[in-house]
Amino acid sequence: MTSPINAYLAQERDRHLAELMEFVRIPSVSASTEHKPDMARAAEWLAAQLRQAGLENVQVLPTAGHPVVYGDWLHAPGQPTALIYGHYDVQPADPLEQWTSEPFEPVIRDGKLYGRGATDDKAQLYTHVKTVEAFLQTQGKLPVNVKFCIEGEEEIASPSLPAFLEKQAELLKADAIVISDGPMHDEGVPSICYGLRGLCGFQLDVQGPKNDLHSGLYGGGVANPATALVELLSSMRNAEGHITIEDFYEGVNVLSQTEREAFRELSLDDVKLAGELAVPELTGEAGYSFLERTTARPTLEVNGIYGGYQGEGLKPIVPSAASAKLSCRLVDQQDPDRIMQAIERHIAKHKPAGVTVKVQQTHRGKPFYISPEHPYIQAAAAAYETGFGKMPVYIRSGGSIPIVEVFSRVLGAPVVMMDFGLPGENMHAPNEHFHLENFDKGIATLVQYWQELSQLQK
Repeated sequence: MTSPINAYLAQERDRHLAELMEFVRIPSVSASTEHKPDMARAAEWLAAQLRQAGLENVQVLPTAGHPVVYGDWLHAPGQPTALIYGHYDVQPADPLEQWTSEPFEPVIRDGKLYGRGATDDKAQLYTHVKTVEAFLQTQGKLPVNVKFCIEGEEEIASPSLPAFLEKQAELLKADAIVISDGPMHDEGVPSICYGLRGLCGFQLDVQGPKNDLHSGLYGGGVANPATALVELLSSMRNAEGHITIEDFYEGVNVLSQTEREAFRELSLDDVKLAGELAVPELTGEAGYSFLERTTARPTLEVNGIYGGYQGEGLKPIVPSAASAKLSCRLVDQQDPDRIMQAIERHIAKHKPAGVTVKVQQTHRGKPFYISPEHPYIQAAAAAYETGFGKMPVYIRSGGSIPIVEVFSRVLGAPVVMMDFGLPGENMHAPNEHFHLENFDKGIATLVQYWQELSQLQK
């Protein structure tokens, strides 16, 4: 039998899609001062939609940059409170000539909504708005309490949001933070991301003589900064791919059997991937699969290395300086500042004679991890089974989204990432789109999720 909520969603679907297209039509590009009026318009439009859905205390709150849209419904005493995070800003549409249709004139083709911001994050965010509306219009209440925190700076690394969260921590207090702002594992394969890697970026500058020297007159008698840099970098990793910096692995969890089994279930053809990348074979830390290495293990990568003569032909010199840019992806409870301190100690201990070394940290972001066994994660898995007709797979992301860790730390609540996009939807690229089948399934999943959460002990 069709439930009142399902009947309502089916009846109102055309209106919901028309609203979503109106949302996508607003060129809310946060990186461009030219679009600052559009950013304000998008925030006000979204606030109006929250009010229409039945949310209360709707406000457009100022920050040091673009505003945050807030709204809540808090009439489920004794039930958990979920804070829904999303963003209304989008990437620039360039290069325009590569779009099949206008980026801010959304169109539906083959069951997909095309337009800048369609999957990142307007359609995914809108599933939450319409889920709340469906409950309130058919039942007059929600199974749980909800709050919305929708920012306008995600695409420019959320510079104003950490201070906003600190200032508004009491207003935003919740038992869980729910985010829908990324891709599922694959088409028809729902997934729950339970880990994001952190980041520690730094630059090494090795200085030798005051200027380049003639290698015939000075080579062999003066330390070569390029050689010293290579020696220093080589000291940081052994032949097994293990990082040799003392205390580097502090805070890294041992992968459980449950987690390793989940990785094995995510089939990956190593030979095929190596062929696609045009490399002879995949390599990395011994004892781990490619997926484990790239999502659940920390790394240290040389991103760039330079020094000495770079022009055509040979210039036989001892260069005066050499530099490298490096980044570490961090997992579990690794702290970027402690990692940086460990790197500095390692460099001081292994610095070759005859050169000076300067170290400068350039990037930092803490990793995020939540146990797949957490009750709120298990509730999400049950909801996906209802919405998509199959249980989700559990995945980690090799990338970094520092604001997720900030939410969890500042508000002291678990973060549940429930994504409804797909990897091939051209996020940040021309012809961005969103599969509308997942708009429907995403709402069905969230309808079930709020009911699952209401059955848990707060």
